[in-house]
Amino acid sequence: MICVFVTFRFGDDFSAAKLQTIAENARSMFAGLPGLRSKLFSIEPQLREARNVYLWNDPEAARAFFTSEMRNRITALYGVAPIIEYGEVAAFVDNQAQSS
Repeated sequence: MICVFVTFRFGDDFSAAKLQTIAENARSMFAGLPGLRSKLFSIEPQLREARNVYLWNDPEAARAFFTSEMRNRITALYGVAPIIEYGEVAAFVDNQAQSS
């Protein structure tokens, strides 16, 4: 597994409401995406940031997803260029799976 952190740093143009709308509208794009285990959208108003966290089962699919074309689309959607960082998953806890 691999995780990808996509961070957006805003200036005075930060809008939590706009980011909430983007997240709600984008959810369906990621449902069933091959190799993607989960994605979460977060908003950090105090920092004027948004951060999306992707958890991928397939590292190759993760890296293939963030093409230069995709980065341009993300920049156009959010209005700022994303900072994309990859991390190795050392351990994963899924409480939902445990409660079944």
